[in-house]
Amino acid sequence: MKKAISLLFITLMMAFSACENLFYDSEKQNTNADNFDVLWQTMKDRYSFFDYKKINWDSVQTIYRPLALQANDNQELFDVMAQMLNTLKDGHVNLRTPFDISRYSPYLEAPANYNFDVLERKYLGKYLITGYLLNQEIEGVGYIHYRSFTYPILDDELNFVLNRFKGLPGVIIDIRNNEGGNPANGLRMASRMIKERTKIYSYQQKNGSGPTDFSEEKEVFLNPDKENPSFEGRIVVLTNRKVYSAGSYFAAYIKGIPNAILMGDDTGGGSGVPAGYDLPNGWYFNYSSTIGYTVDGLNFEGGVPVDIRVSMTQEDMAAGRDPILERAIEYIKTGK
Repeated sequence: MKKAISLLFITLMMAFSACENLFYDSEKQNTNADNFDVLWQTMKDRYSFFDYKKINWDSVQTIYRPLALQANDNQELFDVMAQMLNTLKDGHVNLRTPFDISRYSPYLEAPANYNFDVLERKYLGKYLITGYLLNQEIEGVGYIHYRSFTYPILDDELNFVLNRFKGLPGVIIDIRNNEGGNPANGLRMASRMIKERTKIYSYQQKNGSGPTDFSEEKEVFLNPDKENPSFEGRIVVLTNRKVYSAGSYFAAYIKGIPNAILMGDDTGGGSGVPAGYDLPNGWYFNYSSTIGYTVDGLNFEGGVPVDIRVSMTQEDMAAGRDPILERAIEYIKTGK
């Protein structure tokens, strides 16, 4: 029996059933036709962004099914399926096989707006590495660089950093190039930014095969961590288009938190919680199964927009400057 298995993702959002017989009463065979049809039909019934992205999935089938049937080996079949999935332009959609994983990288055509070498050479000095939090006081402002939400944040580590920045006018949290990971790390950090129970996002879950079959929108609230040190002063979160998935969720939280803003470039998106399904040949694929919304109702699949847009050009990088960081320092000090 085929199983739809929820991935580890937003723990506060939902609890997917661990096992669900989604679509078929009978077993499919390990043929090009059946493998393709299971993939295409599952996506048609469960993918959450066809309407948002204005994609006609039936037309996509017309193009790619004949190519799949003509595939001579696993590599050719994989290539066809991967090309079909990439038409969705969704970093949470991929096909996993023993020899490769298909992927779509939404940030490749966007400006980098980030250069760690510039940060390290000009701004960071003898920075501390507290767990996975690079931290330094820069021109009288606290600075935290968090490279991946995959890396855990421990309370003791966050306590140390926040105590270090106590009395400063604010803190910059740099998550540029952070492609996601475990959203619980972002929730731990966000809980130190609020003083009362706060709405941080909402979501809908795709719950049927029809194009408009979604659950009612559900609001998600976060309680403050009152047992540990909190962020003080203004908070600026630096983002770029390579911030994705759990990184975009963290950026979405910021939209609901007073005294916190986003600066730099919009995130890369990724608001759909991924779920997965097996193909008859044992391959596995992921698909976005929800829609996430910021507190002001924006579907942030395409990215969370910044509050203050600042760019970092190639000329800036060559000159060893990070205008995004410099603008954030100015904002922390002046509020403008």
